[in-house]
Amino acid sequence: MSVPRLLAIGFIFACTTAGWFALGTSLVVRSGEHDSRHVKEVELLWGGPHVQVAPSAHVERAGSITEIVSEPAADAAAAPRSVGAPASPSRKSSAPSGPATSRSRQVTRPSVEQVPAPLVSTRASADLTLQHRQRGLLWYDTYGVAFQGAYIFRNPDPAPRTMVVRFEFPKRCSTFDAVAFTVNGQPQSLGGDLAEGATARVEVPAGGEVRLEVGYRSRGLDTWTYAFAHEGVAQVRDAQLVMTTDFDAVDFPPGTMAPSEKTRTAAGWQLRWTFSNLVTAQRIGMDLPNRLNPGPLASRITFFAPVSLLFFLTVMVILGVTRGENLHPVNYFFLSAAFFAFHLLLAYLVDHVSVHVAFALASATSIFLVVSYLRVVAGMRAALLHAGAAQLVFLVLFSYAFFFEGYTGLTITLGAVATLFVLMQMTARIRWDEVFASRLPGREVAR
Repeated sequence: MSVPRLLAIGFIFACTTAGWFALGTSLVVRSGEHDSRHVKEVELLWGGPHVQVAPSAHVERAGSITEIVSEPAADAAAAPRSVGAPASPSRKSSAPSGPATSRSRQVTRPSVEQVPAPLVSTRASADLTLQHRQRGLLWYDTYGVAFQGAYIFRNPDPAPRTMVVRFEFPKRCSTFDAVAFTVNGQPQSLGGDLAEGATARVEVPAGGEVRLEVGYRSRGLDTWTYAFAHEGVAQVRDAQLVMTTDFDAVDFPPGTMAPSEKTRTAAGWQLRWTFSNLVTAQRIGMDLPNRLNPGPLASRITFFAPVSLLFFLTVMVILGVTRGENLHPVNYFFLSAAFFAFHLLLAYLVDHVSVHVAFALASATSIFLVVSYLRVVAGMRAALLHAGAAQLVFLVLFSYAFFFEGYTGLTITLGAVATLFVLMQMTARIRWDEVFASRLPGREVAR
């Protein structure tokens, strides 16, 4: 193996690497463009992230307000004169020329004071069903939710009052089905602007309680959250919230509380939060599990491709040196093109088929190109045992490690260390000063 041939192989490797970076960049751009466009479409069709806020209530206290009001003083009456009589030209008006004076008086008017009614009991449940939807190169974590809630509010006054209860629907949602809104067992009409919530008025005796029951079915995206208040710290009394999932990978968004109990079910989990008298600014929530996104996965595999090709070329060059069957740089050009074909097929197949099917088709195509080509160049033994096996390890298995998030780096590191060990053992007895002579003694395959 001569130095000029190694430089030619290095140039082929550099050109292929540039092609991979261009392909990987196009995948990143395509995924980013699709995400910014499709996420809005998904929200319009399916709904956005849910934030369900606990209902609120207040009682109305009749009272009065006394205010001091300033009014301008009345103008002095004009002096009477005969009709048609001309005004005396020598007499000037005696009206004062200074600023007008004002006077103050007290005004009393009726008023209604709104006093918050404490929420003394909460029983709520949310049933989450995961329903991923794909748009372009990305999967979106869409879900269905069935929400039920029973709340008890108490009149804080020792006198009968009118209580107004209010329940707000999640803002970024498209549809609500099977809506229930009852007060003390009586269904209430959902008139008015529902974007501001559903309200009801009820007469409550002194120290009496009002039971509010609500429910609906809806659909959301990414996260579902239950908030005890719009913002700030809230006091939560006698509260129990049960969340049921049909998936295993439960995760809680930042700023939310872990459940008090966690029970395994046939389909997923039942999570329970129980509080007797809690003061908190945190919420309860669920981050729906992500599905493997083909666009970002294909881009990561593509950007890693130069490492795979470097391992493959190194093994092929060393095998050629040890066996005296060196390939021509043109042969390495076609082998690099076969590697590139894998990522090119993967990048455009993931738009149309499952990412696993796309990976299998791209792998089979690339291996077929390499083996069928080297079978003619160097024989079937070298094609299968040398190139085919090396490609299976460094292209297929290394790339498949990206399907296992969290283990990719460890898998590739172990593979690289094992490869280094094998190559060190194979080349320990080689005299490198003879290898980098003009020609290695023995047979050299050139095409």
